[in-house]
Amino acid sequence: MIKFEELGISQPTLKAVLKMGFEEATPIQAETIPLSMQNKDLIGQAQTGTGKTAAFGIPLVEKIDPSIHAIQGIIIAPTRELAIQVSEELYKIGSGKRIQVLPIYGGQDISRQIRSLKKGPQIIVGTPGRLIDHINRKTMRLDSVHTAILDEADEMLNMGFIEDIEAILAQIPTERQTLLFSATMPAPIQRMAEKFMKNPQVIRVKAKEMTVPSIEQYYVEVQEKNKFDVLTRLLDIQSPELAIIFGRTKRRVDELAEALTLRGYTAEGIHGDLTQAKRISVLRKFKEGSIDVLVATDVAARGLDISGVTHVYNFDIPQDPESYVHRIGRTGRAGKTGVALTFVTPRERSYLGVVERTTKRKMERMTPPTLDEALEGQQKAVVERIEQTIETNNLQYYKAAATELLEKHDASAVVAAVLKMLTKEPDTTPVKLTEESPLPQRRDRDRKPFNRGGRGDSKGGYDRRKKGSGSRYGEKRPYEKRTGGKPRSFSK
Repeated sequence: MIKFEELGISQPTLKAVLKMGFEEATPIQAETIPLSMQNKDLIGQAQTGTGKTAAFGIPLVEKIDPSIHAIQGIIIAPTRELAIQVSEELYKIGSGKRIQVLPIYGGQDISRQIRSLKKGPQIIVGTPGRLIDHINRKTMRLDSVHTAILDEADEMLNMGFIEDIEAILAQIPTERQTLLFSATMPAPIQRMAEKFMKNPQVIRVKAKEMTVPSIEQYYVEVQEKNKFDVLTRLLDIQSPELAIIFGRTKRRVDELAEALTLRGYTAEGIHGDLTQAKRISVLRKFKEGSIDVLVATDVAARGLDISGVTHVYNFDIPQDPESYVHRIGRTGRAGKTGVALTFVTPRERSYLGVVERTTKRKMERMTPPTLDEALEGQQKAVVERIEQTIETNNLQYYKAAATELLEKHDASAVVAAVLKMLTKEPDTTPVKLTEESPLPQRRDRDRKPFNRGGRGDSKGGYDRRKKGSGSRYGEKRPYEKRTGGKPRSFSK
């Protein structure tokens, strides 16, 4: 494997990449980064989850001049979720150079976007419909762009965005570098590559094998507000030796680790914002067994070499199946059987089907355990510990006290008292977790590309057929009302 130090990256960017927890380059990163830094046009045929954001993001950040406050790089993505995700990762990669990154997508207040554009971000990550909107309004100038990147081009083709993409590319200077990433290469994508790219080099990377034979996989359907209580009951019943809990966001990881500690578990969290020293310290404690539960984001867990993990809990279901395989692959290693359990809210059931089709394995449904079952699980664990202690037969120093107790009390009462003292009774200390929005609802890929719920520039998609409806994006709630927060702008 190639380390990032070997790829000729500048110190500020290298430092930022290492801080994110990346150590070794994935195959697509190792192939793409050197060629991209030579300013060559590239076609990367790769699935989600292969590390392609860093593959195009690192060379892009390296080419950005932070002293010029104009758009120098543009990434076109099919959905608002991907645009936000790519923006966040580019913001981290560019933190060493203080690069300003701005996501642009439908459903977000356009006047706020216009104000953010006036501040001179160097990288724009946008969905096609909203980018076209800004071009038509003349609120976004692309004459300083030297790098254009199309992410998940085949998905944009499925959603009917090819004409928009071509219109955007026509606004960018012809003397530019163009990178195109796509899991498949249908004819329209090939034609677009021939039209807009100069002698592109093709990099093909196969996704990791989607096999998880030695892992027992379960799912629990549970409302968001009940997730944490169900998690702690499962921990009490299953008594994992070492467990990793995956959360979708850094905030989620911090809050989960704090809440678990409050309820008496030894837990710590890792995510991309931790210093390298802190991250190493947490992982060392986990490997030594002084932490029972590690709470992590996908990015922080990338590249971890941890053995002995018995249970993986997906507190938030991941958006793509490769992340799921990557997560649960932390357990069931070296021929041992592991357990993976995924929490699914009723609105996220469609993602379960996608994961099952990809892994070619059905997950077994598990009923959320009750408080009584959690107590029973703890008692069982204590009984096992007592039986193991009896088997070691090193009890001579305790037999005199035991005989004295049995003379005063009934034997079953003595044993019950010992069980009560040793059993960790389920803790119901109130905890508050910030509610995470569910993943956007998926729709059948065979439906018409416009008006696809949960995809594209707005929740209902950008539908050109709705002329005269009074809104280009239909009757949609603003982004900030849906998520409970302000639209994000990633600038230092």
